[in-house]
Amino acid sequence: MKKILGFATTVLLTAALAACGTGSNSSSSDSTTASSGENTKLVVGASVTPHAEILEQAKPLLAEEGIDLEIQTFDDYILPNKALENGDIDANYFQHIPYLNKQIADNGYDFVNAGAIHIEPMGLYSQRIDDIADLADGATVITSNSESDWGRILTILQDADLITLKDGVDTETATFDDIAENPKNLEFKHDIDPSLLATAYQNDEADLVAINANFAFGIDLNPVDDSVLLEADNSPYVNVIAVRKGDENTDKIKKLVEVLHSDEIKDFVDQEWQGSVKIVDADAQ
Repeated sequence: MKKILGFATTVLLTAALAACGTGSNSSSSDSTTASSGENTKLVVGASVTPHAEILEQAKPLLAEEGIDLEIQTFDDYILPNKALENGDIDANYFQHIPYLNKQIADNGYDFVNAGAIHIEPMGLYSQRIDDIADLADGATVITSNSESDWGRILTILQDADLITLKDGVDTETATFDDIAENPKNLEFKHDIDPSLLATAYQNDEADLVAINANFAFGIDLNPVDDSVLLEADNSPYVNVIAVRKGDENTDKIKKLVEVLHSDEIKDFVDQEWQGSVKIVDADAQ
């Protein structure tokens, strides 16, 4: 009987000590979560360049705020939104506002823009000419099959006096059918995936190739230095943090947007891309 009592006493004492130790660690571990009322893990899907590179710089800054940032990279424009809808990620950072709006309209996504971050000027590149004044009559122009970029590209061409759009056309939603005048008889090919534009340029498949900045960076093209036509600074095609509706008000998403507008991130972006990527105000649209 004494042995049984002794054993029971030992178990109780051990349990008590373990509880004290565990209680101390649990309190410390839960304090950050409890203070924000949510999990401090934050998973963000992003294009490799420049989005994921910018997020890597934000990692230590978010860690100081008690947020553990995990970055998942994507090399296309479809999967990041599917991953967000499925709950595989908390947010994504790869798309501009017109594309986000079209994706919501086409797919019924219940997403919102949690904050504008940066703009990447779209460029048209050529292996055949160094000056747009040398563009030949009947020149070919390759663009992506992403309709949300068509108005953007057509605006660049119109600003360069290469085409004229029909009166009253909304340039954000313009298509090639909205071209009123085409004095150089440009031939447009717009059935290629955005991720293949860089390859089309490298293979010299057209006189002009319109390449999104992130894919241009991937083959060491700088929009400011290497394009023969460059988008104006007043473009509405701002890259944003997209989240499921309601999540834009969570602490970790607010802190993410705040950190991405910090002086540290702005300085990094300015130094790394020399004006080819520009941080904008969070409410820019």
